[in-house]
This record gives sequence, C-alpha cells and structure tokens, in this order.
Amino acid sequence: MQQVSPVSFDASSRTFLLTTPATSYALRVGADDVPHHLHWGAPLTLDHASALPSYDGVVSSFASTGGEELGVEGGARFGVPSLLVRYADGARGVEWHYEGHEIEGSELRVRLRDRHYPLGCTLHYAVHEDSDVIERSLTLRHLGAADGDDTIEVLRCDAAAWSVPAASGVRLSHTVGQWSGETQLRRTEAPYAETVFTSRRGVSGHFANPWLMVDAGDADETGGEVWSMVLAWSGSWRITAQRDFTGAPFTVTGGAGHDGIGWRLRPGESHRTPVFAGQYSRGGFGATSRGWHAYIAAHVLPRPDEPRPVVYNSWEATGWNVTLAGQRALAERAAELGAELFVVDDGWFGARTDERAGLGDWHPAPERFPDGLGPLVDTIRGLGMRFGLWVEPEMTNPDSDLYREHPDWVLHMPHRRRTELRHQLVLNFARTDVTEWAFKWLDRLVATYAIDFLKWDMNRAFTEAGWPAGPDAERLWSDHTRGVYAVIDRLRAAHPHLRIEGCAGGGGRADLGMLARTDQTWISDNTDAADRIGIQHGYSQIYPARTMSAWATDSPNPYTGRTAPLRHRFHIAMAGALGIGGDLSRWSDAELAEARELVALYKEIRPVVQFGEQYRLDDAVQYRTDDRVVVIAWGRSRGLRLAGLSPTDIYTDEATGAEHHGATLLTHGLPLRLPKEDGPSAVVRLRRR
Repeated sequence: MQQVSPVSFDASSRTFLLTTPATSYALRVGADDVPHHLHWGAPLTLDHASALPSYDGVVSSFASTGGEELGVEGGARFGVPSLLVRYADGARGVEWHYEGHEIEGSELRVRLRDRHYPLGCTLHYAVHEDSDVIERSLTLRHLGAADGDDTIEVLRCDAAAWSVPAASGVRLSHTVGQWSGETQLRRTEAPYAETVFTSRRGVSGHFANPWLMVDAGDADETGGEVWSMVLAWSGSWRITAQRDFTGAPFTVTGGAGHDGIGWRLRPGESHRTPVFAGQYSRGGFGATSRGWHAYIAAHVLPRPDEPRPVVYNSWEATGWNVTLAGQRALAERAAELGAELFVVDDGWFGARTDERAGLGDWHPAPERFPDGLGPLVDTIRGLGMRFGLWVEPEMTNPDSDLYREHPDWVLHMPHRRRTELRHQLVLNFARTDVTEWAFKWLDRLVATYAIDFLKWDMNRAFTEAGWPAGPDAERLWSDHTRGVYAVIDRLRAAHPHLRIEGCAGGGGRADLGMLARTDQTWISDNTDAADRIGIQHGYSQIYPARTMSAWATDSPNPYTGRTAPLRHRFHIAMAGALGIGGDLSRWSDAELAEARELVALYKEIRPVVQFGEQYRLDDAVQYRTDDRVVVIAWGRSRGLRLAGLSPTDIYTDEATGAEHHGATLLTHGLPLRLPKEDGPSAVVRLRRR
C-alpha cells in the first residue's frame, strides 16, 4: 500500500493538503497571495484538492470576502479579523505577500509578510500519524532592525481561523458554568451574527472553557459530522464564531487575550501564539471526544501511561486546623482504606490559620510543625503512601511577610485601589524576579521533603492588571501565563519524580495548556455526586478520564447539603481519577469497611477507566479496552444499550458469571438492576470471552 504523505503541495495551483488517518485539510495561496481555505473533512487526494474552487466571496459595499486561513483587516473585509495591527505611522491592516513555505515531515510553515510594513507572519500546521487533530498556530515577526524604534501595536493576534461549510455551521456546542458548577454542556443554534466566547479573568475560567464544536444540528453521540476546535491556553482567551447569509464558510477564530488588550511588537522581536487545534469527525460527539482523549494522551500529557493514584486530601476533614497529630490520624485511616497518596491541603504554612494571612510565606508553621514537615512525611511514607502538598504560588495576602517586603510584586496600577478577592492579591508572574523567587522556594520545598505531588491552586481572577515599571504593561496578561508555565516546566525538569495537579478554585484553569504540564486537574470544588454527573459529562467532551480528579466525600455534602449513599458517592467518583476527601475521623466502622472494598474495586477497574475508550450512555458511562468493559450507571433499573463492542463476541459479567452476547448488549442492552434507594448506582465489569 502506497504511503500517503502527511503534507503535500501542488506547485501549479499553490495548493497544500494535510492528511490525517481519516480526514483531509486543504488550503491554497491565491493569486492575491492570501492563504484561502479549501476543505476540511473527508479524505481527498492532492489532485482532488487542487481541482477545488476557492471561495472568493461576494465583494460589494454590503458583503465581504471570507474563508481565509487568517482573517485580517484591510480591503473589503468586514468579518471577524484574526489579526489586528497598527503601525507606527497610524496605518492599520495587512496586505500579504507570499514569501514561500517549508514542509518538514508532518509540519507545514507558510511564510507571509506585509507588502510595505516590516511585519512577517508564519502560519504553522502540524499533523500526527495517529490522530485526526490538526495543530495550528502562528508566529509574528517585526522585520525591522533590532535597534529600531518603531514598534507595531498588536490589537488582536489569534492562533488560527477555522472554516466549516456554511450549511454545517448551524449548531454550537460549548460549556458554561460558575464556581462549583463548571463545564455545563450547552448545544445551541448558531445565530446569524458574531458569537464570542471568552475569559477576561487572567485564567481560562469557570464560566466557559476554551473549546467549541460545530455541527449541522443533526449530530448525536453516535453519528454525524462534527468540527471541533480547542485552544491550548491557560490565561484570558477569546473564540469568535461567525455565521452570515452570504454563503461564506462558518468561521471560528481564536487565541490568547481578550478585547481591549493590546501590546507592542518590538523591532527584531517575534511572537508565537499558543496552539488552536482542530478535529473533524464523522462519528458524532462520542467519536469527537474519543479523538480528543487519544490526542491528549499521545501528544499533550507529560506522563500519559502512568496510573493516577488513589488520593486522600485532608481539606474537608480539617480546613485550616492543620496539625501534626490531626494529619497523622487521618493518614492512618486513609492508608487503611487503600489510599496511595496523602495530600496536605491549605493551612500548613506561615501564619495561615484562615484565608486572611500567610500566602507567600511558604515555610511550615512552626507552632504546628516545630520540626518542619519531616515527621509527618515520615509517617505517611511509613504507612506506604506518597506525600503531596497544596500550594498557591501565584498569590499573596497583604498580611504576609512577602507582601510587606515586596508590595510592588503584585498586579497593580497607579492611583487605583488594590482589589482584594478572598483577601489576596495576584503576584505578577510576568516579572522574572517573581518567577525566580517562586521557583527557588518550590525547588527547595520539593527537594527538602522529596515531595511526590503538588496541588497547584490559583484562587482569584486578575484585577488592576498593571505593571507600572513594565516596558509594555499589558503584555503581562499573556506573560504571566508563560511565567507560570516556565516555573512548572523548570520544577518538573529538576524533579522528574514530581507529579502535579492543576487547580484554580476548582475548574478555573482546566485546559490543554495546563494539562501539558500537569498530570490531572481538579475540575470542581463541588463534590456532590448529583452535581458532579453534569460537571463530569461536560468535562469529558474534550478531556480524558485519567486527568479528572474526582472525590468521594461526606454526606450531607459540605457544599450542597445533599445526602447520598457512600456507594453512590464512590461510584460517581470512580469515573475519573478517584480521590477521597471526607472527614474519616467521623466515618463509622461500617462506612470504613465499605469504603475499603470500593477502593479495592476501583483499583481493579482503574486500567479500564483511566486508559480505555469512553462512551457516554443514557445515565451511564462506559469504558472499553480490548478485552474488558466497565460500566458505571445510575438512575433506574433498565436495559442499558452498550457501545463499541464486537457483536459476535460473548461478554462475561465478572461479578455474577452471567454471559451476554455482544449483539444483544448493543441492541437490547445490559439488564441493570439498581438498588431501590436514594442515589441508586452500580459498577458492572464485563470481560470478553
């Protein structure tokens, strides 16, 4: 069988074709030297792509061109621009000149420059042989001499613009939310207008997640064409979708930053955007999600094949009352349950007895840990568990030694109040002295106690996001995020054994940018099982189960007051990376015994849950590997149709020995008999015979 090149080029038509295992993507540099979109969908050959007509649009006083690979300002363009710039003489817009391209294996670079001004741009494309995801980004360059004075003001610089056939751009899928109610899935008709999804908070945010799916309104879990786009960025962001009446392609453009924030590109300087990746699928929302899960495992996560441990976290048991004796007592009970990692949460350091003080003073509280954390770490390791610690490196309290010494280190503006949220201020990680300070104390802390795991938290949005001494203050919106990335990258390089969980007041920074540097994500502070079903459903649209931290906690739930059986709380948390967060000192002997059995069950199904393919079913979620199937179901007794099985094989229930034909499981379903109680649920394990 002839090998198909991942990137090919037809010189006569200046057409490029990117080929993935099941899709094709084509673009053409037109006679105007502008890269135009041609195709994103089912497989084509280069000959097919070269014969496609370009979408030239209708140019008049009332319509505009469309379907460009990177929308800009200039000429009769009135759609959403991906790139907005202003030059030193006040001129705006771009007129491209195509300079050439490079193809290196599975990567394509298309080089452009403005016909008059010293602005260069490279469009980056990359594909993988095991994924239909296409990675796109761009690099801006100021082509003037490095010692020049004229800067280029960048008002918007998206990573990419994606085009979907106009007839297919009918419905949008995305998530909305809030603190304790993140990733609520919404499917809505796309209006004939510009629709903006954004975060202006300095983090990717609780209120939206930086991804979008587009379909013709006829896709479901099992079938239909779906175009999806995901931004790999952990700061403020913006994704804009445009649908109009002219027949132009439905356009989605996205990147870092938000409206009203501009910065200057200096002579000789270049700027690389984050990746805005896209995937086309003909298998509906389910196949779309599984495609993203596989891509994230293969090309994003630092340790994708490592089982995520069963965590015990002490926060809900102790709050701020963190003492050596209290943590030791919890550790003994956690170890008896089968926990593999014990995490001490907030309250172990400085003057931290509530949220008003201590952030920034990262040393064990001497009155509670007179000999440091060493005795506690020894206890935890002696019980056979690894040791983890909560940190919030980007924050400080005004009531802290750090702030009293460095009040200029926080985000602030002249003649403006310093707004406190949760009694804390944001440290400016765009400053190299701040990131150097952060790395040094983290490095020292991890080395001193050989810490296995950090829960990296971030509990408030940006306000007064200024840097009076900075040369270009508004760059801090992106440079802060890059500073966070740099510290984590350095820390992991210095301590290869270290694992990190991303957190931002729950799921306020659950995105591909952080997942490239962390091993899992705390997706919500809400541990209520009923609420988590919806939160976890939305999270699973893009992100794989192995990255989803999920706890079984107390009943009544500390956030909602809702009661639920212990078994149900565990079952829902087993859908991801299981953790335990309750006050074990209050659990009865019967509860502890049941929890011990449930932890053992999770460890038995963990390889399937964390590494299997995920299928979202009717009030259930299914995971499948080559020979094993795990179903976590809730709600009511019924016949539950499974998915992704071989109809000719027989599957044995590992608990009862009952045998089921694959064909009947797919058509008539798995006979579920759930207990008659509040929060009925079950875990079913099947093995292919």
